[in-house]
Amino acid sequence: MSGPPMLKFARMQIKYRIGVMPGPWPDGPDGRELLWKLIDYCEASEIDSLWFSERLSSPIPVLEPMTTMAAVAARTRRLKFGPSVLVAPFRSPVLMARELAMLDYLSNGRALPAVGIGVELEREFRAAGVPFRERGRRTDETIEILRRCWTEDEVTYAGEFWQLDRVQVLPKPVQRPFPLWIGGKSEAAMRRAGRAGDGWMPSFITPAEFGAGVERTLGFAAQAGRTVPADHFGTLVYYCLAPDTAAARSVAMPYVPRGRVDDATLDACTAFGPADLLVERLEQYVAQGGSKFIARPMCPPDQMLEQLARLNGDVIPVLHRR
Repeated sequence: MSGPPMLKFARMQIKYRIGVMPGPWPDGPDGRELLWKLIDYCEASEIDSLWFSERLSSPIPVLEPMTTMAAVAARTRRLKFGPSVLVAPFRSPVLMARELAMLDYLSNGRALPAVGIGVELEREFRAAGVPFRERGRRTDETIEILRRCWTEDEVTYAGEFWQLDRVQVLPKPVQRPFPLWIGGKSEAAMRRAGRAGDGWMPSFITPAEFGAGVERTLGFAAQAGRTVPADHFGTLVYYCLAPDTAAARSVAMPYVPRGRVDDATLDACTAFGPADLLVERLEQYVAQGGSKFIARPMCPPDQMLEQLARLNGDVIPVLHRR
């Protein structure tokens, strides 16, 4: 079996899972109706989980993750859900701890919390009242406070940004421990995942870069005297399925955010074409230590459910039964 050597033995018992993140979203009442259809379809399918991105300010509609996850929890009984990712510096860590714990409690253990430092747009941090230069340190404090609030009966804490005096968060999450994933592909994100996270979920990263990141994250975890579970590495993959590659790319490319990566990286971390291409791309990440994936359809909103149906019929069974 190929892949990072530290994972070869552990991966023999790994379960491979594919969740989805909504693609481009419509404005107005069409968006509300599509949300219920999306949730209902995912609940009835083999899709493992439903994920929501966070932006404080966006020129296009973006579903707010906390409130939308509450809607998912109320409408489903099987489907897991999570944010990819919550921008930790935007929120009070105690409030975040309470909200995420309640989501896990109400859903009977189906929440998958994930945090990161957010995109590098300083104006969003100004809008949140948070100095941009503090985002990393605030995230580190937030992770520590989240964990303590979820596990301790009473939390007293004196940090650089937050001071807690005998804070109690009840009810506790159903999941014990409550897994906390870390987003981002920078070295700082890898260090954070190794030092304090339970999983690493970057995006816009090539399979080779991903494999190197898995190794580095495991190394940082070892330096901190801890481990990251072998089945807690994955990535987000943009896709559009069609028999013809050129046709798939013509549908997808208008919706793909440009400027975040170069063309070579984009080609290596996306899958626009037949279902076999997406399976091949996911297998490339599997070979580098990945097992949990978020597939995001790049298409007009009125084609999203069709794209999810193709994913569910032609791709997910291959990975879930691997």
